[in-house]
Amino acid sequence: MSKLDKESVIGISALLVHAANIDDIYSDHEKDLVREFIKSYLNNEDPNEVLKEAEKIESNSNQLLNYTNIIKQNTLDIKKDIIEHLWKVIISDNSIDQYEANLMRRICGLIYLPDKECAEIKLKLLNSK
Repeated sequence: MSKLDKESVIGISALLVHAANIDDIYSDHEKDLVREFIKSYLNNEDPNEVLKEAEKIESNSNQLLNYTNIIKQNTLDIKKDIIEHLWKVIISDNSIDQYEANLMRRICGLIYLPDKECAEIKLKLLNSK
């Protein structure tokens, strides 16, 4: 799988933080999942520093879905990997509310990932719990 540059990873991490925050509970487990994503793309960076930058962007940005442009420009494999990380964050608390489901539908639409692919990723993760 090809790598994303640091700016892209920070932006996508902000999207992951947003997904974690959407239910108003941002747990340590969700932070760990975001760090896991960061480490999978930037193994030479301090994941805590990248997470701090992503959290800052997320707290200041109403334009978070702009980061979907970064995702859209990548390969199908990277798109699916990012969607998998988003679902991991969302289902980490064992519930998916309507806002989280709506966020995922919007993101998948914006990055041109078919609903079927998105649903398969979600089901795979739910079945592996």
